[in-house]
Amino acid sequence: MSVMRLFVKVVPRASRDRVVGWQGDAVKVCVAAAPERGRANEAVIAILAAALGVPRASVRIISGAGSPRKMIEINGVDEEEARRRLPS
Repeated sequence: MSVMRLFVKVVPRASRDRVVGWQGDAVKVCVAAAPERGRANEAVIAILAAALGVPRASVRIISGAGSPRKMIEINGVDEEEARRRLPS
């Protein structure tokens, strides 16, 4: 099974949930949720899972839970596939 890690730059309190695309070594994700009680983190997990076509359980934050820059681990997708599925 493929496992990849990627950096994600999160913009909370955005007008809508969306994956903006790759910015350098990170993927920029906007979420409407506020960064309170893990709501923005849960939104990031849901958005990335939907964009990559994997179950939410396959996406987890491994570092940066309290920061806008997070390291995410995704099971079932390799980097090449992620680059194809996420906007550039």
